[in-house]
Amino acid sequence: MTEPNRVLLVIGSGLKLYREYLVKSIHRRARAAGLDLVLLNNIKPTWQHRYFDEIIVTNLFDAAAMSATAREVAARSQVVGLMCWDEPVVLAAGELAAELGVPGLSVPGVRGCRDKNRTRAVLTEAGQHQPGFEMVNTVQEAVEAAERIGYPVVVKPRALGASIGVVFAADATKVAEASRVALAASQVDDGPYGRAAIVEGYAEGPEISVDAAVHKGEYLPMFLARKQTSDHPYFEEIGHVVDAADPLLDDRELMDTLAEAHRLLGVEDGITHTEVRLTRQGPLIIEINGRPGGDLIPFLGLTATGIDPGEALFDVATGQRPDLTPSRQAVAGIRFGCPDHDCAVSSVTVPEHAPGLVTAARMIDPGTTLRLPPGGYLGRHSFVVCEAEDTTTCAERLDAASALVVVESEPIAAPEPGAVFEMPAGLLDVDE
Repeated sequence: MTEPNRVLLVIGSGLKLYREYLVKSIHRRARAAGLDLVLLNNIKPTWQHRYFDEIIVTNLFDAAAMSATAREVAARSQVVGLMCWDEPVVLAAGELAAELGVPGLSVPGVRGCRDKNRTRAVLTEAGQHQPGFEMVNTVQEAVEAAERIGYPVVVKPRALGASIGVVFAADATKVAEASRVALAASQVDDGPYGRAAIVEGYAEGPEISVDAAVHKGEYLPMFLARKQTSDHPYFEEIGHVVDAADPLLDDRELMDTLAEAHRLLGVEDGITHTEVRLTRQGPLIIEINGRPGGDLIPFLGLTATGIDPGEALFDVATGQRPDLTPSRQAVAGIRFGCPDHDCAVSSVTVPEHAPGLVTAARMIDPGTTLRLPPGGYLGRHSFVVCEAEDTTTCAERLDAASALVVVESEPIAAPEPGAVFEMPAGLLDVDE
């Protein structure tokens, strides 16, 4: 009798621009291990063909349909691991990993990562430094919750990422408006945690993120990014910097807080991206995401430290403890090009050469409409990535490279009141 082929199941490839570097490393490791790579994807594949042995198009956003397709693969092959880095699908993929008996975040772990209300409740009950918070379903509930918590507050959708619908509110007038934005944004989530918002006390201080591997519950930090965001009331992310020698990597209080939070949520095996505020009272975990960081943060980590996040993801998905020994000591940063007003973009040109330039890319096609919050989110037309030996030089190089981006656009009218917010087509999963 022929033995079934051994496969690594990948749920959603993501965009080539943001995730191909991960897929490339995973493909290399799979080949060396004699594993086939099977992709379940939401759209017809293009660039993915060179990396995957089989690609099945299915509706990833229908958990039942996606799981049924995965079970069909498992019925004819030996699934030895499962991985997913697409935020809307992480929950279903984590539950599927548990069903198939392969390494994963665990059911409690993936639910704790995906549901911001559960994250807050678990960490608060355990005595971790956390803001006051309440889950709400209406504007009136949000206003009343903010009064109990105390101003200023932040209102955010219960289970979205990329700071979509996250709004700062300094008083009662602003919290009503903020909750309308957050609740409207929450409507795009068809999962079990959609259509609700969280009101929480605002935590003041610099914001960082930490990408880590978790192997059998052991928290293994890989790299730390310093985040740049837009001005209040919104929290759009406009850049990140990873320093291989960042002193916070040796901050025992921070690392102990991160490890304990993962233990409390029940995270077992996987890659996580944790966002943290460095407050006067100590590190405060904003959220833990059950996937590698977005915005090319893992690519910055690879560039700065030599630690390959794709290889780490392969290891934890197949039950191995990853080797996270740095092989480089540099600084890498990304800067996103964003308009200062709603516009229709006719052309974007990015530099091919600049001091320390690693890569640069146009993120949208001509004719794309970009809107600022709350009419739209992630209104980015381009990015530049630079590296240097120190953070000051890296920042100077990012400034210089960003200044070389040329954008031609025309202003457009504001959206009608109550209109559904827009996402740029270049940032959606529409590669085909």
